[in-house]
Amino acid sequence: MTALPAPRWLARGLLGALVAVLVLASGAMTLSYDTPRLGAGAVESPADGTTVVTSQGWHANGYSLPGRPARLAGVGPNATTEWTHDGPADTEQWFYDVDPLPNGTLLVVNPVPETTVVYEYDPETGERLWTERFDLPDVHDVDLINGDELLVAGINYDEDRVSRDSVFVYNRTREAVTWEWHFEDHYPEDAGPGVRAKDWTHVNDVDKIGDGEYLVSPRNLDQVIVVNRSTDEIEMALGSDGDHETMYEQHNPTYLESEDGTPTILVADSENDRVVEYERTGDGGERTNGSGASADGEWERVWSVSGGLNWPRDADRLPNGNTLIVDSMNHRVVEVTPDGEVVWETFVPWATYDAERAVHGDEPGGPTMADLGAGGDRELHGATGSGVPGVRSVPAVAADLTRGTPAAAPVVRAAERWHHVAPWFTPRWLPTWSATLLGAALAVLLGWGVGEAVYQRERILRRVGDVGEAVRDRAFGSKGN
Repeated sequence: MTALPAPRWLARGLLGALVAVLVLASGAMTLSYDTPRLGAGAVESPADGTTVVTSQGWHANGYSLPGRPARLAGVGPNATTEWTHDGPADTEQWFYDVDPLPNGTLLVVNPVPETTVVYEYDPETGERLWTERFDLPDVHDVDLINGDELLVAGINYDEDRVSRDSVFVYNRTREAVTWEWHFEDHYPEDAGPGVRAKDWTHVNDVDKIGDGEYLVSPRNLDQVIVVNRSTDEIEMALGSDGDHETMYEQHNPTYLESEDGTPTILVADSENDRVVEYERTGDGGERTNGSGASADGEWERVWSVSGGLNWPRDADRLPNGNTLIVDSMNHRVVEVTPDGEVVWETFVPWATYDAERAVHGDEPGGPTMADLGAGGDRELHGATGSGVPGVRSVPAVAADLTRGTPAAAPVVRAAERWHHVAPWFTPRWLPTWSATLLGAALAVLLGWGVGEAVYQRERILRRVGDVGEAVRDRAFGSKGN
């Protein structure tokens, strides 16, 4: 009769088999993964003209990871690349906001170390027509308003790394700042991630939406606000600090108004991996003081699209009622119908940031979902997609495995965070799922090693003692010599 293996050998065999399965599955997913590259995806409906796209790239401390460029691209109606602009060579840089100007040129925001460069770029000649520099380290958005003024979302901090974030207007004719609005004057010090730390509000977008009215996005405060230039008051506020159900570290909101004048905000709800649209309802309430209460009414979410998005950072409503979405960590831009169908898709790696359909100018301001008679929560469908074919995302699988358990919320949130950050430091040819499985295999091996060390601790201690004694004998000689 054959003897059964000892339990510890059975456990070792199972652990070894688990590690092998994880490594093999990771390899299979890597082989089936198509690394994102510049070019067209699914196109059901050609675009009406050129789409201008920026990609952030990966640069830090003077070093750029291979295959992660920062660039500006012009994409044609069939989603193929018509031209690219890479910015200054051999320089740590990013590309953020780009705005089509009425004369066919582009306003480009291009931060470089400790400075943000803003320039008018002519894609036909490849030349800069004028350039302005701001001594601010990481400006995300600058708009040209009133002919000669630059409206700036100013991420800033002093020599003590204390935030001085602001929104300001710079007059190019007068070469002077003519208006400035500081967040520290309107928000408590303990708002956001810390007491006015270096990146306190991370204000990432500002748009002129009326005469002296500016839509502002302080990302780290989970809020979109409307600031009045004349009164310096916050006139409207959507969301509040820590209210992650409404928005979670959003990007690039767009202000819309329905045919009946209802204020509406379309926004890339980045950390929640969705794009959402809110309408303001009711007429009560006092003006907000920055605490997060909505001014002049409440907000109702009337539309969203999710599923397959990874950290979206821009959303524009086109005149045809579709929504142009930047799906950042899937390195693509998609045009989506109100029911979530992708009808146009292009890839512009790496870490796509902003996209504008040039013929419609900056912030096209198409119809609201109320005007379209549409709405509801929609699932994205119809795209080429990205990632490993046929495999759902890490957060989606985590949600399925933990649904209905106390661990669901923290596990899903951790999976979402991993989903967003993994592409920043893993090789570009390694999909997130492969990195996840390799990480799980490493965790199993570490746990196995710790378990073996505990189980074999007496033997290990004896072996260490024997080795130590042998070393002493060799160094000092045996006793009696």
